[in-house]
Amino acid sequence: MAYRDLREFIARLEKEGELRRISAEVDPILEITEVAQRVLRDAGPGLLFEHPKGSRVPLAINLFASERRMNLALEVSGTREIADRIRSMIDFQSPQGLLDKIKMLPKLAELGSFFPETVRSGPCKEVIRRDDFSLLDFPILKCWPKDAGRFITWPLVITKNPETGKRNVGVYRMQVFDERTTAMHWQTQKHGAEHFRRARAADPHGRIEVAVAIGADPATCLSGILPVPPDLDEFIFAGFLRRQPLELAPCETCSLEVPANAEIVLEGYVDLGEMRTEGPFGDHTGFYSLESEYPVFHVTCITHRRDPIYLTTVVGPPPQEDFFMGHLVERVFLPVMQMQYPEIVDIAMPAEGIFHNLMLVSIRKSYPGHARKIMSAIWSLGQAMFTKVIVVVDHDVNVQDPREVVWKTLCALDPERDVQFVLGPVDTLDHAARMQDFGSKMGIDATRKWAAEGFLRPWPDEIKMDDATRARVDALWGRLGVKR
Repeated sequence: MAYRDLREFIARLEKEGELRRISAEVDPILEITEVAQRVLRDAGPGLLFEHPKGSRVPLAINLFASERRMNLALEVSGTREIADRIRSMIDFQSPQGLLDKIKMLPKLAELGSFFPETVRSGPCKEVIRRDDFSLLDFPILKCWPKDAGRFITWPLVITKNPETGKRNVGVYRMQVFDERTTAMHWQTQKHGAEHFRRARAADPHGRIEVAVAIGADPATCLSGILPVPPDLDEFIFAGFLRRQPLELAPCETCSLEVPANAEIVLEGYVDLGEMRTEGPFGDHTGFYSLESEYPVFHVTCITHRRDPIYLTTVVGPPPQEDFFMGHLVERVFLPVMQMQYPEIVDIAMPAEGIFHNLMLVSIRKSYPGHARKIMSAIWSLGQAMFTKVIVVVDHDVNVQDPREVVWKTLCALDPERDVQFVLGPVDTLDHAARMQDFGSKMGIDATRKWAAEGFLRPWPDEIKMDDATRARVDALWGRLGVKR
């Protein structure tokens, strides 16, 4: 059975020795960040601050900040299980006959079982506050010294496309301006921003409804950050991950639905004609993202559990908790890429690449220019379009080992021949780009070069000891008195 909610996951972490309760009063202004950083750097447990200063609401952080806790969150032995399930679900071949159609039925039935179920109410509505409420009742973090204020860092922001009615769930940071308003950091290429633009084009003086859920079962919390295919509802994907449909409850003051098991729900709207300066914010790049103009979210109602838990995270110099989430994204994204480009063997996004700055790709090379084709393909895939540097290597290079990639790449590289540059969209948070949202990207073809690519010299063999010698030394090793 899937976790019912966040607190059931917390109980599991505690049972597994993966959670530490902190009873001392710690200030959400900078201090909790520093504590969380030190614990994460020491590969420590998730944290539950029971008495954050200035609030009666406990705060949970670092719950996903290890590979083991990510596996516990998704109830798997490893992220490969998730990738294999996704590959199985998306690998639909066009049925050729009646037998093929019959074979597809179980998969279609399984997919249908993940659709969310609407319920009249839920734990998220145990307390409904339409008038007497303040965002400052919650222990919202100010993470870094030069942050412009407190930021909600793990909100599931729910909107609907004003033209199609299709729902989107995204994680966008929210700077708290006062007790009832926040910024809505809708970056240009995000679906929430697209909903905003379409609504504004239809009525520049109107509003767009927004609901924000904070804290839910782990699969639902992660659904907002995963590279879900464009036509798939994030809450359906959450049901797929948890192997059980998510229950959704209607909001009190708008027409949206939210996870019924959420800890806290903010209901409200964004005025389409209102913008306000947001930032700076200490971001996942390890640098502050600077001030810019963003829409304003007005809270009209807060609902929550009787004893809510505030879930949050910190981003900053890598690696952070988001690195482990990013590894999940990498594993989830791989089968989607392989469905379209089966020559891709593996991908890796090292922590130092902060997601969008570096992707390592191994391929089974089949024709001249194949590596460059894969670069272009990746730059055309959703959020992968932001990848600043792509390094393509041969299938026998382990991209999960950056040391091997650096070695093999530098040995295969003729810089003038093998490096290409392109212009295109870049991450809004890329402060090095020549202008916001637009800049250059680099691809490195580190595959072995063929004669058909103009390389007319022989390519040397890699140095490896022969198996017979290795076996003889294995047999001798115990008598040599040498430690390995």
